[in-house]
Amino acid sequence: MTAPSGSHRSRRVGVLYGGPSAEREVSLVSGKEVADALRQRGYKGVSLIDVGPDLPAQLRKRRIDVVFNALHGKVGEDGCVQGLLEVMGIPYTGSGVTASALCMDKVLTKEVLVRNRIPTPPYQVLAGKGHVTVKLPLPVVVKPRSEGSSIGVTIVRRQRDVASAVREACRSDRDALVESYVPGKEITVGILNGEALGVTEIRPAKGFYDFKTKYTSGMASHVFPAPLPGPLYRKAMRLAARTCALLGCEGAPRVDFRISPEQRLYALEVNTLPGMTPLSLLPEIAAGVGMDFGNLVERILDRAALKNAAAGQARETANG
Repeated sequence: MTAPSGSHRSRRVGVLYGGPSAEREVSLVSGKEVADALRQRGYKGVSLIDVGPDLPAQLRKRRIDVVFNALHGKVGEDGCVQGLLEVMGIPYTGSGVTASALCMDKVLTKEVLVRNRIPTPPYQVLAGKGHVTVKLPLPVVVKPRSEGSSIGVTIVRRQRDVASAVREACRSDRDALVESYVPGKEITVGILNGEALGVTEIRPAKGFYDFKTKYTSGMASHVFPAPLPGPLYRKAMRLAARTCALLGCEGAPRVDFRISPEQRLYALEVNTLPGMTPLSLLPEIAAGVGMDFGNLVERILDRAALKNAAAGQARETANG
């Protein structure tokens, strides 16, 4: 990669972080890490912006040229902020409105996977109210339709626990996604600008990879590169890249899989804005292939763009 020019680094960068979602605390850490990395690499005009109702005013006040989106969860990762930035004509990192909304909705993601014959666990959708009937054999995984960081996720092994798991998932969403539990290994594939970087195996110390395990030091180990047979490793890379292409993802998404004891891959979901914290998987994968955190951040920023051609033309006209 060619190092950005001085004029490139003179752009005013707004790092969006925090926000109103259940993943606010994680985003605060991600945003600070990103801002620190950019400043260390010579970017002078870096502003951390805690996202709230005054976001448009903050962007104008600070005369932001480009946005690095370090938000996680609803509002920041589901297409809302992306749509605002398109209207304002401010280039931003990550996926556009459609891909962001599609990947945040786990049910719609599943429908795309099934339609395109990408293996994914069988599933059904349940509402939080009324009679709950699971048609899938137990155990199952119950999760909110549109949340990240494993918030509200439960592995259910007894029929009598299904209703409470669905209610827990629906505390933050209108529906719960129920999918067959796939025993075996959990892996994740990091993608950068359309290319798979590598595969990490996730090994929780106990239980499963829930919110607490993800963000508490020592509660999970990450093995990179994942100790898989060569053909299976390469297949995971190809399948992850294809999944992101089908969903229209850009920037640096991450694709999660389970591997059954029979060595079959099952795609679970796509994270369009993975964590950028010291415990996050994407930076670890990048480091594993020789890319330090600052280089990763700069490569993501270098591809910031408007995804709507009309918005881009309007911005160029306004700028003369």
